[in-house]
Amino acid sequence: MRQLPEGPGWVLSFLREGRRPVAARIHIGDCCLAVPHRKPLSSEEARRALADGGARACEICRPDSELGILD
Repeated sequence: MRQLPEGPGWVLSFLREGRRPVAARIHIGDCCLAVPHRKPLSSEEARRALADGGARACEICRPDSELGILD
């Protein structure tokens, strides 16, 4: 496993549909693909977001692998 970055270890990137935020992807905190609209998450929150289907794992930084989750 890689060492997590300083700052938030996990982030939720989201898109805007109208005025509502819509969960898009979970990223490792330093992923360059995390869009400007994002929210820091704890590891438990990131696991829950991936497990309930509300967000998908980034295909580049693979937070699901780092969190021990297989999709």
